[in-house]
Formats: sequence, structure tokens, C-alpha cells
Amino acid sequence: MGTDIHGFVEYRNTPGLPEDEDTVWDVAIDLDALYAGRSYDEFGCLFGVRNYAGFHPLAADRGLPEDLPERTRRAYEVWGDDAHGPTWISWAELAAVDWDEPAERADDRVNEYRRGPDGGWQPYAKVGTDLAGRAEGDEWQVGDRLFRVERMTRRDAVPPDGPWAPVWTVMRTLAGLHGAQNVRLTVWFDS
Repeated sequence: MGTDIHGFVEYRNTPGLPEDEDTVWDVAIDLDALYAGRSYDEFGCLFGVRNYAGFHPLAADRGLPEDLPERTRRAYEVWGDDAHGPTWISWAELAAVDWDEPAERADDRVNEYRRGPDGGWQPYAKVGTDLAGRAEGDEWQVGDRLFRVERMTRRDAVPPDGPWAPVWTVMRTLAGLHGAQNVRLTVWFDS
């Protein structure tokens, strides 16, 4: 069984309010409307879930925010015991990420490459295998397949034009209206 992500982009509407006045968080959009992927490299890099690539996660194990919008709370509670790994991250944090930062170690999986139409090696899959005696950078060929032990960067895991691009666009837009600290992504997972 695979692991899927659920959650909401949330914002706090602050324009025109005195600084000392409490503001409440509200849901901007359901994550399902923007992200339809299932990438363990993305989940590990961002939230520490299924972190086979060995990243220091950006926002792991934070739990749900105390000031959670009621809509988010109800959606989370529907999952009951199947929900795990609740966490959140602000746009301010995401905007400050060094996307060229490498993972802390080589990937637990081996990258498999196959010949593309131009004859060059093209990424094909990541495969679990026994890495005993293998080190980062090791590569070997089996028939028409090339295998390589590699270390990813955050940009490799979460490419700027990849599945998260629509999420980042919405968060960036909301941050322009409400401030980077007033926009966050609240998520949880099911397996």
C-alpha cells in the first residue's frame, strides 16, 4: 500500500488589522486541487515521510497547528487512525530554502537508467536493492540497464516545474497579499 498526502493551503487575512488584534487562519484551497502526485522523494524532502533519499526534512513531525481552521480539523479527523505525520510549513520557510542543498546521505534506493531515443542514459526508476559494499557514485551495468548509487539535491526531489509548482504559485500569490508568514501548507498522510 502506498502513502498519499492530504491537506490545505491556509492563510491569515491581516490587511488593515491592528498588529495586536488576533487574526484567524482560513482555508484557501484543498491540496488535492493543486497536487495529484505521490513522490516519496518529495514527501521525504519536505516532510520526512518515506525519506529514502536521506534529506534533513524541511518540516517533519510538527503536528497540526494549534490555530487550525475548522475545515482543516474536520478533514483531518475524517481520516481517524489512518492519518499520520501531520505537519505544516509556512511560505516564508519555503521561500528561504536552498534548493541546491544535497541530502545528508546517498539514496537508499539505486537509480536505474535505460537508453533513451538518442542513445544516452535516461532515468527510469529507483529500485530497492542491497547496497552492502556499494558507495555513493558506484555504478554498474546489467544488460541494457545502468544502475547508480546517487545523492539527490532538494531541487532533484522537488523540481521547480514539477508537481508542486501549482502549490507554490498559490502560496506565493497569497503571500504577496497577506505576507509570507501568513501563508502555510498544513498536511498529513495516509498509508
